[in-house]
Amino acid sequence: MKVILVDQRHGHTKTIVLKGWLKGLLSLCLLGAPVALGYFGYQLAVSQNSTILTAESVQNWDVQLKLQSEQLSDIKIESEQQLDALTLRLAMLQARLVRLDAVGERITSMANLATGEFNFSQPVGIGGPIVGESVSYSQLRFIDAVSKLEHQLEDRQQQLEILEGLMVDRKIRSDVFIAGRPVDKGWIASRFGQRPDPFTGRLTFHAGIDFTTGKAGADIHTVAAGVITWAGPRSGYGLMVEVNHGNGYTTRYAHSEKLLVNVGDIVNKGQDIALVGSTGRSTGPHVHFEVYKNGRVVDPASYIHRTAR
Repeated sequence: MKVILVDQRHGHTKTIVLKGWLKGLLSLCLLGAPVALGYFGYQLAVSQNSTILTAESVQNWDVQLKLQSEQLSDIKIESEQQLDALTLRLAMLQARLVRLDAVGERITSMANLATGEFNFSQPVGIGGPIVGESVSYSQLRFIDAVSKLEHQLEDRQQQLEILEGLMVDRKIRSDVFIAGRPVDKGWIASRFGQRPDPFTGRLTFHAGIDFTTGKAGADIHTVAAGVITWAGPRSGYGLMVEVNHGNGYTTRYAHSEKLLVNVGDIVNKGQDIALVGSTGRSTGPHVHFEVYKNGRVVDPASYIHRTAR
């Protein structure tokens, strides 16, 4: 093996010939240097890893994992609580909708609205094409929308309940408003005031109006809602029904063939209370109709020709 040495200053070269054990030693140095450097690097890496993977670092990692696990558990519990709260709010909204439907149906019935015009048992028909892009609700916007819907339902419920109360009061006033005739068919045979008595022929005062139907058995109904205060025989009246309508008004229906109500019964406007007959001081089948206002008998004619409210 030859080793050539070059002098950079003077440009001279010198050749050295290596033989024997010197040649082997140089070869060993040249080949062993990379191996030694690799081994040293490996030991250095192992020593650094050993300093990183200490017991303290492992403990810190364990603490971090436990903390993350607790945070995930808290998030899960909070999500479940929010879901339960939202479910409860939706159930309350459904209950309010049911009440609104019931109130709406009652108002529809009281107002005599057309069937199907306001059908609260069927979903409302709505629709239309999509314009632009649709955007999903975020959690905050969704909760805000639910809150607004709750306020709107509460407001509508109050308005409907007020309207229902007004209509109920209006219906009550209409029911106790005395108007109409006590029989559907028939004619006036004798009016209120002075007339010849049918039995004596003498001029006497007639305290009501007689409606005749030509035969017994026709239905007699109330001209207003009220409470039955008399149902039975009475001198001169035969079988008579008396109804107290409140506000100082009372009506009487006399000479009945049969009574259909008892004292204390609550009757509605137009309800059948007796059948036309000829009991008491009567010359034939008819109904004697009287109206009292604050205890004084008045002419029923003004109430017969009233327009029902």
